[in-house]
Amino acid sequence: MKKSLLTALSLSTLIVLAACGNDNVNDENESANTDGGNNATEENNGNNNTANVESESFRLGHNLAEDHPVHLGLANFAEIVEEESGGAMTIEIFPNAVLGDEREVLEQVQVGGVDMTKVSAGALENFSSAYSAFSLPYVFADEDHFFESMASEAVQDLYMDTEDEGFIGLTWYDSGARSFYTRDTPIMHPDDLQGLRIRVMDSQTQIDMLEAMGGAPTPMPYGEIYTALQQGVVDGAESNPTALTTGQHGEVAKAFSFDEHTRIPDMLVMSSSTWNGLSADQQDILSDAAARSTEYQIEVWAEAIDEAMEEAEEMGVEFYYPEQDAFLEAVQPVHEKYREDEKIATLLDAFEALR
Repeated sequence: MKKSLLTALSLSTLIVLAACGNDNVNDENESANTDGGNNATEENNGNNNTANVESESFRLGHNLAEDHPVHLGLANFAEIVEEESGGAMTIEIFPNAVLGDEREVLEQVQVGGVDMTKVSAGALENFSSAYSAFSLPYVFADEDHFFESMASEAVQDLYMDTEDEGFIGLTWYDSGARSFYTRDTPIMHPDDLQGLRIRVMDSQTQIDMLEAMGGAPTPMPYGEIYTALQQGVVDGAESNPTALTTGQHGEVAKAFSFDEHTRIPDMLVMSSSTWNGLSADQQDILSDAAARSTEYQIEVWAEAIDEAMEEAEEMGVEFYYPEQDAFLEAVQPVHEKYREDEKIATLLDAFEALR
């Protein structure tokens, strides 16, 4: 699996580099890497990418803590960019919502006030309807299918779909599979959700999904989940196992059921104005570094999940593994509804072809 994943991600890197430049840019870049790049190669220990790279610094803001696997992926991205540019390009990261919450920073990216940010794919639905595909339940058969789909040409094309909205995509980061967890009721079948108030993200696809399964969707900010569970405002929530530990939800929610209904990636996006103001060499360095940082982050994420489950078990959380067939059947009307959007249908067809 790891070999196939790395192959898929390497293919992703090549596709990104091809998609981000036009013919003139490619010709110029090819020339720089052959005739004009020899001196730069000798000066930069064999690194052709630093040819003709001017000094540039970027600001990257996000709302996660510095020990979060996605932050570690972003830090790795910054390290690779600085290394591959010979120190000419640097990225300053502002974690912990220092520059604002996710929506606020994305708005700053759109106008060029901040150069880059991390944002959940689900939050991009309002900018390109195709991003709704990632929030639909059971789009991906398993982790391997998810990785292969994210490395596909269809996703690379999607990165540029929001250029007119003020930002483009650079890469994605793994956020794991989302499942249900409750105070004390294992969710082994959709019938178990009947009458339960479940916290969901403020996303129409998530609301539609839970209603189709028979639960009562209750959108609320992530920071309010612990108290809502503790006070019985909600009976449960849905996320990956790290929520049990980093959010301490395992103190008040003791049943975690791996139904794995969605796999919603985080996206690294960049201001269109910043991107279009860069040279071909600078764009190549950013694209390559972004893809390589994804490979690194996937490994970090897997370790974080293992650690979270061990810690959650010590908190008294029990893990359950329901069959998915009944859940799949329950959400079919949701898929039919969203397939009416041509962009979503195109992306879903591309993913289905890779099953």
